[in-house]
Amino acid sequence: MSSPIRRVLVANRGEIAVRVMRTCRERGIETVAVYSDVDRLAPHVQMADHAVHIGPAPAAQSYLVIEKIIAACKQTGADAVHPGYGFLSENEDFADACTAAGITFIGPSADAMRKMGSKTEARKTVSAAGTPVVPGDNGPEGNGFPTTEAALASAKRIGYPVMLKAAAGGGGKGMRLVHKEADLPAALEGAQREATAAFGDGTVYLEKAIERPRHIEIQIFGDTQGNIVHLGERDCSIQRRHQKVIEESPSPVVSAETRAKMGAAAIAAGRAVKYVGAGTCEFLMGADGSFYFLEMNTRLQVEHPVTEMIYQLDLVSWQLDVAEGKPLPMTQQELDARRRGAAVECRVYAEDPVKFLPSPGKITHLRIPDGPYVRNDCGCYEGSEIPVHYDPMISKLVVWGEDRPRAIARMRRALDEYQVRGIETNLAFHRRCFRQAAFVAGDYDTGFIGRNAAELHPRADERELTAAIIAAALESGTASHAAKPVANGTNGHAPLPPSSEISGWRRSLR
Repeated sequence: MSSPIRRVLVANRGEIAVRVMRTCRERGIETVAVYSDVDRLAPHVQMADHAVHIGPAPAAQSYLVIEKIIAACKQTGADAVHPGYGFLSENEDFADACTAAGITFIGPSADAMRKMGSKTEARKTVSAAGTPVVPGDNGPEGNGFPTTEAALASAKRIGYPVMLKAAAGGGGKGMRLVHKEADLPAALEGAQREATAAFGDGTVYLEKAIERPRHIEIQIFGDTQGNIVHLGERDCSIQRRHQKVIEESPSPVVSAETRAKMGAAAIAAGRAVKYVGAGTCEFLMGADGSFYFLEMNTRLQVEHPVTEMIYQLDLVSWQLDVAEGKPLPMTQQELDARRRGAAVECRVYAEDPVKFLPSPGKITHLRIPDGPYVRNDCGCYEGSEIPVHYDPMISKLVVWGEDRPRAIARMRRALDEYQVRGIETNLAFHRRCFRQAAFVAGDYDTGFIGRNAAELHPRADERELTAAIIAAALESGTASHAAKPVANGTNGHAPLPPSSEISGWRRSLR
């Protein structure tokens, strides 16, 4: 039986909080923001119908405190919580706490989170359901390796190279690639130490290392009636330090036949835990087209907009439907017929584009790209402070095209329009990547950035060069358009000069 949601507390911040609130507003659902000391003027706070202060800037004292989130729900009368991604989104104790308080958790059950939250348990669960997993070993008792000798024996059976991975988390923490036996003891100790520091659990397991793999993920969705569908794949192979930077859908190397097989494998994994809501099964794909389950993310992914663009639907709205007890809005057959075109997403970070180190500070100038089929999910504005305490993402820039070449051309144009001053960003990296021959040809894998660093990393002086170009463009635009009305779609600024002029300035400034 369906139970309407009337007020949603978004237990997150930044662009994902804004994105969830937009859908809620379209559906006539009131929203509640929670915020730390440094976020009191953040866009998600300004957008919400109600806002509750939950503590100091460190997430461990604010966004990660379950009791404070539950108290905020009770204070504002929120009858549901959307966790976004990160923070408490995959915390089964938080899901249990919401249920105990009579609050709808917009996500899967705590039991499904527990089964998929441990990578070793997830491997066992999906393998039993028939989903292929990377050849590996979870340890003598299925809980990691008690001794170095046990790990050495296991690695010898699997065959080098092998990958050490933390059982309790991801994001590259507790992960080590080992090419030969002599390197395993030190790598094991380092992985266990890092996993303990990051997740409070030093358990690591071994997997066969797949050489030059693609990182392909399948979006699945389940409802309370037992229906589960998949919404195709996203290629997330452009990564640095095991963190995704660019995502696209469909993948340039996944055939219709492989998509169907991967979709079926992901649905089987979801059925194994009676999955409800949005989830993502991540796979490694070899050059021969073979694929292996890596892990399941029991939440909405950062890169969900590329799926929304090619299926022309709203996944947050689907989450709300399912949380209200409604069946999925579409069948698999309807979804397969609906998929169209290509979409690409760039994660725009406040970071050094060469070293990929965070660059917090105040955004003194911000010009966001616009135009047909361009979407920018943003959690800041001109004058915003990018704090040191959280992920330094500024926005997710997403474009759609009728095919991949047109999507890439549109992304190039959008990136050239994007202007941020006051802090470092990785925009220069993205601009280079979308003009790199191998990427344009779709010939890449998870080691792409490392192998092409010389081409992709901007010169040390390119940041100053870019600032000079922007200044010249603004000065020219202001002078040439001073007596003319401002064109629509320019966010209240004079339009940029033609790209040919900017290219000319770039050459002259070199």
